[in-house]
Amino acid sequence: MLTIRIIPCLDVDKGRVVKGIRFRDLKIAGDPVELAKYYNDSGADELVFLDVTASVEGRKTMARIVEKVARNVFIPFCVGGGIRTIEDMRNLLNAGADKVAICTAALENPGLIEEGASLFGSQCIVVSIDAKRVKNTWHCFTHGGRFDSGVDVVNWAKKCEKLGAGEILLNSIDKDGTQTGYDIELNLRVSSIVRIPVIASGGAGNLEQIYRVIKHGRADAVLLASVLHYKKFTIERIKKYLKKMGVCVRW
Repeated sequence: MLTIRIIPCLDVDKGRVVKGIRFRDLKIAGDPVELAKYYNDSGADELVFLDVTASVEGRKTMARIVEKVARNVFIPFCVGGGIRTIEDMRNLLNAGADKVAICTAALENPGLIEEGASLFGSQCIVVSIDAKRVKNTWHCFTHGGRFDSGVDVVNWAKKCEKLGAGEILLNSIDKDGTQTGYDIELNLRVSSIVRIPVIASGGAGNLEQIYRVIKHGRADAVLLASVLHYKKFTIERIKKYLKKMGVCVRW
């Protein structure tokens, strides 16, 4: 049985951790370095840092903050937001990131996935997909969820795997920040077509919802933000609940 990973997400804007609903109305949730250290010490399996306005503002991810976070965590650390070139990837990996997540740039230049995987290894390349339901399917959105690319999410996920991506970070825009539960159907559709790990993101509100996306959505990992930032429950409580439900978790 594969071990399920519990991954806090730090959405960062102008040097502060923020959280909104459906990628809008961002509110300050804390300091990235302090939160990163807290989650490292609280049993998180990995940590994701996303500079949520870098792409739309046309700037690079804040490497100085990445360096500060990296010095305070000893778990795998993935960084995304504003990564457009191989040099951007190299700079962030040199700053202490273990993985890089690309979203908008991957859609604009799919060859970036292949080149990154070739240079740094597939384990370093995470493709982040911002998915929004459009009629009976889902489309990939770019620039922090602002623009519809028209690309089908399921087909894109399969292509990313073929190009060498090591993981898919699957963000549901419809569910983001709502705490109404993950998009089970979306996660199942993607998990069923790729063989690489899928990280479910968007919608966690209670423990049962986390279990459901693992059991019924076949997620390999769950990304959490609001419920952890605002202390609705702890990582330890999540793991105890999942273990009780028969899910294999790390201790």
